Amino acid sequence: MQRRTLVRAAALAPLAALSARAFSQPAGWPQRPVKFILSQPAGSGPDILARYVADQLGRIWNQPVVVDNRPGGQNVIGAQAAARSAPDGYTFYYATTAAMVTNVHTFKALPYDPQKDFVPVRLVGRSPFVIAAAANFAVKDLAEAFAKAKAAPGTVSIATEGPKTFSGMLADSVAHMAGVKLNHVPYTKATDALQDVIGGRVQLVCLPDAALTAYLKSGQIRALATSTAQRQADMPSVPALAETFAGFEYTGWNGVFAPAGTPADIVARVNRDTETVLAQADVGQRMQTLGSLPERKMSVAEFDTFMRGERERWAGVVKTLGITAD
Repeated sequence: MQRRTLVRAAALAPLAALSARAFSQPAGWPQRPVKFILSQPAGSGPDILARYVADQLGRIWNQPVVVDNRPGGQNVIGAQAAARSAPDGYTFYYATTAAMVTNVHTFKALPYDPQKDFVPVRLVGRSPFVIAAAANFAVKDLAEAFAKAKAAPGTVSIATEGPKTFSGMLADSVAHMAGVKLNHVPYTKATDALQDVIGGRVQLVCLPDAALTAYLKSGQIRALATSTAQRQADMPSVPALAETFAGFEYTGWNGVFAPAGTPADIVARVNRDTETVLAQADVGQRMQTLGSLPERKMSVAEFDTFMRGERERWAGVVKTLGITAD
C-alpha cells in the first residue's frame, strides 16, 4: 500500500509542477492586442526600436503589439496618456530616460509622477553618446580639444540638442570635470547640427551614437570619445570617457513601464518574455544597428533598483550643473 502511494505520488509530481507553473502565468493573457505608448514621433530612433521589440513580443504572445505615438511636450503628452491608462495589462509605456527621470528636474510641475504613476517592467537597452570633432578641427583627441578651449576661452563650440537635454548635460558634465567652458550651440535637428560641424562653423558635436554613425563612417567627422564605461565594440579605437574620468558613464536608456496597479503576474510575464527576446543574437545585432545596447538580464526587482539609482544619479548631475526647472 505504501509502495503504491509513493509510486502514485512520483507519477503526479510532474503534473503538480506543471500546474504550479500554469497557475503562476496570467491566465489567458493576452487575449487581445497589447499597446505600447511612445512619446516620440513615428520614424524616430526610439520609434523604430520600440516597433522592433513590439514585433518580437507579438510573435511570442500571438497577439499584435501596437505602438501608439504620442509625441510632444518633451514626452509629457505620451507619459500622461500612459499614466492615465487602465492598469489591465494591455497598455504599457515604452519610455526613455527623459520622461522617467530628467523631466522631474527640468519642469517646475509635471501632470504625471514618474515614480508613483508607473511600475518598472523591463529595461530594454542603453543608448551611448559620442563626442566628435569636425574634420578640419586640428585636434587628435579630447584632451587637445580641451586644451584649445582653455588656451582661448570662448572659441570652442559644441553642438547639442540643448543645455537641458541629454546631449547638452553630457557636454556640460564633461566640460565641468575638465575645468573648461564650451559654447553651447543648441539644435532641434541632428542633421542641422552635423551640417554646421561639417562646414566648420562649430568645432565639436555631442549626440547619440546612432545619429552620428553614417557621418563617422564617411569621415566627415571624427569620434573623440564615447560615453560608455568601456570602449564600444564597433569603435574599438575610440576612448571611453571613463578612461579620462574614472567611473564615468553616461548613457540614455529605453524601457517598458506599466501603469501603477497593473497585475504583478502580467508585469513578471512581460519582463520574462522581453528577456527571451533580448537573449537572441540577431535581436542584439539589430538593436546595436539602431543605436541601443541590449540589456540581456534584468528582473523586475533589479529594474526597480536601477531606477532608484538613476533618480539619485541625475539629481546629482542637475545639482552640479546648476540646472533649474522651467
